[in-house]
Amino acid sequence: MSHTATGQTPGQPTDADRRRGFFGRIWLFFRQVVGELKKVVTPTRRELVNYVLVVLVFVAFMMVLISLLDLGFGQVAIWLFGNGTQAQ
Repeated sequence: MSHTATGQTPGQPTDADRRRGFFGRIWLFFRQVVGELKKVVTPTRRELVNYVLVVLVFVAFMMVLISLLDLGFGQVAIWLFGNGTQAQ
């Protein structure tokens, strides 16, 4: 099992956390969340448009690819098993 530089096992509460209490740990969590949200960089309009276009092109490509595969597998299934009509 790996240990941190302080000799504590990751995921184990430290002595400071035990003394902090339940609501103190919740408050610390929210302070850390706000600190991380302050690091978020909002993309420029040009970057955002570029990202949206890349996603739309990728989704359209995947739709075409999956549709062609579905059509191909369907044709193979019809060839192998027939079209469902039986000779009388």
